[in-house]
Amino acid sequence: MDTYKFYYDESEHSRKINYNTVTAPNYYDNFVTVVVGWAKEKEREVFKKYEDFENKYADRKDRNGELKSTTLKQRKFECGFASLDKANTQFIMDFLSIFDESTKLYFSVASKIEYLVLQLFIGYQNNFIIDADAVKYSITKALVAYRPQNVIKSIYDNPEEFVEELKRFFRERIECNRSNMSLKEQENEAFENILYILDDISAIPELQWDYRMPFSGFTKYLQEEQIKNYALVLDKEGEQNEASRTMQATCEVGLSNVTEENSKDSCGLRMADMMAGIISKLLKALCDELHYHSIAEGPEKKLLDTKWFQLNEAQLNLYKKLYKIICEWDNAWYKSYAGIYSDDLVCFIGLLGYMAHFENTEQIINEKLEMQSEYFNGYVCRQLSDYFNRRQSKLPIDFIDENDKDYFLNNRGAKVYYDITKQPILQIAEGSQTEMVLSVGMNKSGIPLITISNENNPVCYRLPEELSDWAYTAIGMANMGENLFPSQVVFTKEKKRYFADIL
Repeated sequence: MDTYKFYYDESEHSRKINYNTVTAPNYYDNFVTVVVGWAKEKEREVFKKYEDFENKYADRKDRNGELKSTTLKQRKFECGFASLDKANTQFIMDFLSIFDESTKLYFSVASKIEYLVLQLFIGYQNNFIIDADAVKYSITKALVAYRPQNVIKSIYDNPEEFVEELKRFFRERIECNRSNMSLKEQENEAFENILYILDDISAIPELQWDYRMPFSGFTKYLQEEQIKNYALVLDKEGEQNEASRTMQATCEVGLSNVTEENSKDSCGLRMADMMAGIISKLLKALCDELHYHSIAEGPEKKLLDTKWFQLNEAQLNLYKKLYKIICEWDNAWYKSYAGIYSDDLVCFIGLLGYMAHFENTEQIINEKLEMQSEYFNGYVCRQLSDYFNRRQSKLPIDFIDENDKDYFLNNRGAKVYYDITKQPILQIAEGSQTEMVLSVGMNKSGIPLITISNENNPVCYRLPEELSDWAYTAIGMANMGENLFPSQVVFTKEKKRYFADIL
């Protein structure tokens, strides 16, 4: 089994979340982390390529002798890759050329505002009546999009006034939106629902940044890729003889074989830094262009400037190369990871996909350059809609470990056969019987399955066809956040009719 080496770095990290942080001119809401990696035997080859890259651009090294992503200035990304000069375009292409199909890449995008909202709603969970995730998403999206200064200021200066300021903001926004209801009808409906829920909230707790989220995503990525032998290196922060909060977070989520190094001594860390810088600068440029800069801005549609699409061939090839690295090579579900609010990430992936579909710059012009902003807006809106529909599903994703057997073990430890005809059917005798049901689900063909504790051993059965509607109802409730199991269930058979009742 291969051993993998991984390297972690971050961008746009605010060590402290305070009012000065979130109102600073260079503030960006998303905390971006990147992990790059490869099979251990490939490390020498990768490092040789990266060292050649650094030697080519030795004049860009900082005063510490490091080539860092800070060599790429944010203002150069004003219109994405279209505003890059020839030198920076070649620089980024040379860096991206180090990556190939065998390179591992994981990255996460976490909204700092969302973290504050999660603290506010820490006691609210999804249930059959309310989709708490949708409420948290809508509040975060509104605060990120409109940046209401009175609301943000109250978080730090007068936390006891925060909820009232938040209510005031939503009322003002609802009134402002009435001037363009064809565009803002759904937003107003969401804001009115939020106002109703905010009546139950009075205060917010003390705020501290949580470092675990990006590493939680990375553990899922390792599980999906079935990587068990690995070493993870973090960019050292804080005092030399103390474990950083980043290191502590890796332990809290269960990662092992983690060490810290100085980026000056590690090509892998410098590669992670460069990739994090490129991703975050594109994300930030998109955010600056598409978000409202104050509550005073009218309820108008936000579009990318046409300049984003005025690309030369080298700039277009940059988008295509980055699309391959992020979206095609090492294609994994958990390759990218975000919280409840992930519009910026979806928009970023959408930008790469949209640009990559052009064969050349001539095609952009032939398809009406002046209309590309509208076309892109429609494309990303569909991506956001699809993503939001997926977010409404609360069912977990369980990955199946590959093996040479004709079955796998579900998350309760019961055998599930790939050939569903081998799965035993739950036998229900005439009368009633009580079973401890651990879970209800379905296979990929939609056949309902039930896992029962049989003398403390989990056993998975197919349900009789007559109980399919009951199973689908239980699955539907779990999908809305109301998980009914484990529970005792009374199964009844009366004159060929079947019933199931949860105790």
